[in-house]
Amino acid sequence: MAKIPPAIIGVVSSIFADHHTHAQLTSLFLSSGFPDAIPDGNKMDKCQRWMRAANNEFDDALERLARLIAEFMDAPVAPVLPPWSPNFVESAPDPRQKILEALAREGLSYHRGGQIFGSNLAGPSRSLAEHLERDGVKALETEYQRAYAQIEADPHAALTAACAILESVCKAYLESREIPLPNKQVLSSLWAETARHLGLSPKEVADDDLKRILTGLYSIAEGVASLRTHEGSAHGHSPRKTYKLASRHARLAVHAAHTMALFVLETWKAREVNESEPRPKN
Repeated sequence: MAKIPPAIIGVVSSIFADHHTHAQLTSLFLSSGFPDAIPDGNKMDKCQRWMRAANNEFDDALERLARLIAEFMDAPVAPVLPPWSPNFVESAPDPRQKILEALAREGLSYHRGGQIFGSNLAGPSRSLAEHLERDGVKALETEYQRAYAQIEADPHAALTAACAILESVCKAYLESREIPLPNKQVLSSLWAETARHLGLSPKEVADDDLKRILTGLYSIAEGVASLRTHEGSAHGHSPRKTYKLASRHARLAVHAAHTMALFVLETWKAREVNESEPRPKN
């Protein structure tokens, strides 16, 4: 459940009250998916009550906040006071920076286009399969950006999320084809079953160069899953391991998982297109 943290509600309410009229606030909140009931009070009260109401009514309130602030964050912000005002300060701080700093204090980050990353990184979106069906590659990129955003701050969480997303992509493909899931639903087993049904098993490919790459994907699936399982705490677990999970390890694993997930999705879609094409008549 991605709720809007109280500190974020305070900062955004104060800034939006300074930069928008009552009518503009109403239009922004309603178009961003906030509750239909328009709160009473001054502009700051209205913003606070609307965001609190979203927290009470929706599980994805933070995503709605991202849509709410997108235009403000992505476009140049006009100063509250005109340049000819005696109180105008040329070097006044950009209010967007205050929002970014407030998000950072909560372990969150805003990304252009109306996306807030860093929340609920333990796994992919619960409706990833639905998002893949509707948005395809865009949905996959959004999920992986959540992982990339946390590589430095929490490499293990980033790795866990990336691995879970790849598992979900494999499951989504198998379920879409009504293929029974393997008894052991871990990444290595899910990948092996997905690769077999997509024709990506090395033994089914004639080209030696492509065969080497596909063989490497099996090793990546096992490596990413193992790295996630061991949580990067090498000391005391095995004398063969001499590292702790660092951001560079997580970055390598996340990139690898991302590439594999994208390859599965593109191969899946290419097969669907091929199957939908009319066959020539004899």
